[in-house]
Amino acid sequence: MRPELWIPGPTAVRAEVLSAMAEPMIGHRSAEMRGMIHALDPHLEALFGASPPSHRVAVHSCTATGLMEMALRAAGPRVLCLVNGAFSRRFATIAEALGKEVVRVESPAGAPPALDAAREELATSPFDAVTVCLSETSTGVAVSPHEVGRALADRGGAMLMVDAVTYLGAAPIDATANGLDFVLAGTQKALALPPGLGLYAVSETMLDGAVRSTDRGFFLDLLRITEAHAEAKPPMTPTISLHRALLVQLEAIAAGEVELRLTDEAEAVAGLNGWERRYRRHARMRDLTGEFLVARGLGPLGGGPASPSVTCVLVEGRDVPTLLERVRARGYELAPGYGDLRGSTIRIGHMGDHGVASLVRLLDALGAALDGD
Repeated sequence: MRPELWIPGPTAVRAEVLSAMAEPMIGHRSAEMRGMIHALDPHLEALFGASPPSHRVAVHSCTATGLMEMALRAAGPRVLCLVNGAFSRRFATIAEALGKEVVRVESPAGAPPALDAAREELATSPFDAVTVCLSETSTGVAVSPHEVGRALADRGGAMLMVDAVTYLGAAPIDATANGLDFVLAGTQKALALPPGLGLYAVSETMLDGAVRSTDRGFFLDLLRITEAHAEAKPPMTPTISLHRALLVQLEAIAAGEVELRLTDEAEAVAGLNGWERRYRRHARMRDLTGEFLVARGLGPLGGGPASPSVTCVLVEGRDVPTLLERVRARGYELAPGYGDLRGSTIRIGHMGDHGVASLVRLLDALGAALDGD
């Protein structure tokens, strides 16, 4: 039997969502497709905390990495990149590949983004964009959207671009309230959907500025894709099955029906809406994982603040492949560390539609594996 997937994405997908993807194809220019796209918007606005008149939301048939390039193509030549892990570094790498003048503000692995140092850079010279990662998937370190928006509020007109790949759906974003110009994510993490769709919120300020960009391309043209979504007229054939799955999942989450099956606090969440329930469960799973590690004399890499969806555990002195195989033999698949951290850490993806009771069983299995039983 295939082990339960508890890696930092892709994550497990509910049978109901998979069934929705198996529905017959429809024309991508049909009224049914237009209705599906329009029906996504209220849910996406709630998910991003972004709505008119300040922001718009959209879906594109590409990965989150594609959306990083989309955002950078729409910006001017000078980019300040806050780098505190492999995926925040990807933003900088893409900017350099596009020929941007990139200034990196780097933090060591396990540390949050260096917001104070970034603020000093912004005070000394002008930039067109600033990039930051809310939840660094390679290290499990998180920073809140409120903290980012407050620290970088005075940025001289630079567009604030945020990677929320392992944050969106696990904790609130509030892009409008926090002054975030572009927030991007994929679908294969806390939303518990297959990979292949990019979701984003963009400010009207950034859209206005994108008009001046002469290198937006075609497939990743921020203006083209955003306008096409608003009109429900994709300029190229979209991933219809993934759009259908997204709508089914967002409707189920908003209704709260998913969460009641997955929490151990049914009475406590009774007065909360579906998204509030989901955020509470992800916080609960993060905290339970942290408590387990403390009891074992371990802890998250860097000591926190921990991501609501990923915990990176420092296990120096242990053979990581052997440890992961012991967990796998008990029916659970975890991930090794990423890049330079591969030999000294493991990562737990406590996200998506995994329940609290299931997490407790996983942690029991990990405890037995750590003991060598």
